[in-house]
Amino acid sequence: MSPRKLKVVLTRRLPDAVETRMRELFDAELNLKDQPMDRPALQAAVQRAEVLVPTITDVIDADLINGAGEQLKMIANFGAGVDHIDVDAAVARGIIVTNTPGVLTEDTADLAMSLILAVSRRIVEGAQVVAEGRFEGWTPTWMCGRKLWGKRLGIVGMGRIGQALARRAKAFGLQVHYHNRKPVPALIEEELGATYWDDLDQMLARMDIVSLNCPATKDTHHLLSAERLARLQPHAILINTARGELIDEAALAQAVAMRALSGVGLDVFENEPAIHHGLLGQSNVVLLPHLGSATLEARQDMGDRVIANVMTYQNGHRPPDRVIPAML
Repeated sequence: MSPRKLKVVLTRRLPDAVETRMRELFDAELNLKDQPMDRPALQAAVQRAEVLVPTITDVIDADLINGAGEQLKMIANFGAGVDHIDVDAAVARGIIVTNTPGVLTEDTADLAMSLILAVSRRIVEGAQVVAEGRFEGWTPTWMCGRKLWGKRLGIVGMGRIGQALARRAKAFGLQVHYHNRKPVPALIEEELGATYWDDLDQMLARMDIVSLNCPATKDTHHLLSAERLARLQPHAILINTARGELIDEAALAQAVAMRALSGVGLDVFENEPAIHHGLLGQSNVVLLPHLGSATLEARQDMGDRVIANVMTYQNGHRPPDRVIPAML
């Protein structure tokens, strides 16, 4: 007699290969419509799931967790960030929370570097000129952007993605600076040629480009407030591929309107999918629809990591990617 399969509920469509493997290993309930679950649907899901597999679009707060059935034993997040999950509430209920760290590092760093290039060299604006038939030939003073070589890049958050971005930036001749809760090991700092700043405000005032690569926590909400945005130099470029809540978006829109920044590149937004109207239609602002981990390889790897975590739990062992409050 085959062992009973865990009841696993997926809140969104995942890659076909991932869903197929989940159906083989678990009693997996798929979301074939790929529409985000509304609150009643999530409430019903946690009443029947032993393992819930949510994504960033799902708000798994204390009320939802406390209203879950006794059978819910695991929340296996499809993604690295867990700011949409109340980990404290889950742990208090004895529910294991896991994520998928590491698998999207290189892809997100690629996108951050792409935004740096796109904003600095006005790539999107130039492509629109050609697409709209407005290109009338080369001229010496038209569509001039900013040179990257020799500029200072300030990375806020020197974890996996921050370090991967630093390696790319170094290859482009950028001088790497960073702010983190603590310095990275000396060998990494030497490899990257990176300069550590313990004071974020001091670093911001001296950078040509600032990239946000830190997690969203209570401490980092509106990390770039109106006051901090004002510390950036007028020629500075701001990049965010981490979480939209890191920036006071209304204050950023005002800074853009006042031309207090040279350019902005965003892949994430404070009230996603809504975007502050003041950021739309600006020639010096490049906006992307949350593409950081949007490669076939990354999404497959994320799904494989979810499966590994659930399988490890099912086999009676500690999942490799367990998240606890002390980590946040």
